Amino acid sequence: MQKSPSPRRENDILGSATACFEEVKRQIERKDIALFLDYDGTLTPIVDRPEDALLSSDMRDTLEKIGQCCPVAIISGRDLRDVRARVGIGELYYAGSHGFDISGPQGHMVHQKGADSLPALASAENTLRRELEKVPGALVERKKFAVAIHYRKVEGCAIPRLEQAVDRVLGNHPYLRKSTGKKIFELQPNIDWNKGKALLWLLETLNLDRPDVEPIYIGDDTTDEDAFAVLKHHKGIGIIVMEEPRPTAARYALRDTYDVQAFLKKLVKNRQGGS
Repeated sequence: MQKSPSPRRENDILGSATACFEEVKRQIERKDIALFLDYDGTLTPIVDRPEDALLSSDMRDTLEKIGQCCPVAIISGRDLRDVRARVGIGELYYAGSHGFDISGPQGHMVHQKGADSLPALASAENTLRRELEKVPGALVERKKFAVAIHYRKVEGCAIPRLEQAVDRVLGNHPYLRKSTGKKIFELQPNIDWNKGKALLWLLETLNLDRPDVEPIYIGDDTTDEDAFAVLKHHKGIGIIVMEEPRPTAARYALRDTYDVQAFLKKLVKNRQGGS
């Protein structure tokens, strides 16, 4: 009997993780899963102001249910305290500041070289606040292990001037590096550490780096590509949340946070013995 084609679309566009769930089920069959999730743009929609990204009660309920079926970790660019308070589920693991600051039921871990960069981050923050106070719409957000410069509300013609200011500050702080995301620049400690490294550390620390465990990572931003790359070359399933196609190391795609929740509900049903 001829097999039905996989529900992937043409031109190398990734297949939907929900539409391809039968395929996903075959990959996780007879395996435990470990679930890793970004926060902004994955569990909550992207908003103009970071403080407005609130987790819905329905999504929290879904996270609680999947947390009863498998280990779940939230890996976010937000501060550890911030993302942990927003999710508010004590049984989960949380990796804040792109994995520099990690905590969970088994304790707390801070990347020491990240801590060594705190004075440089404080200096950069102070300079950027002065330099960008006259750029309408610019928002400088201090995180414990990063300085974020949001420009979602900045006029397009002013963005080059904003980035020039960021680059000038970066030039005076060789222990920092610049990363980019959705309408954001970030200055972070200039060390070999990212969401992919945090993912590997969590797998090893939680004794999940085993052949019988299938890691799943869901994220929407360029910072999540490090985690997708780890799963592509290591093992596991990377799922990107995106409305328009773009280059990615992920294996599947989801459209938005509603699609993410639908996929998580399918995982819960599968882990509870449903189809």
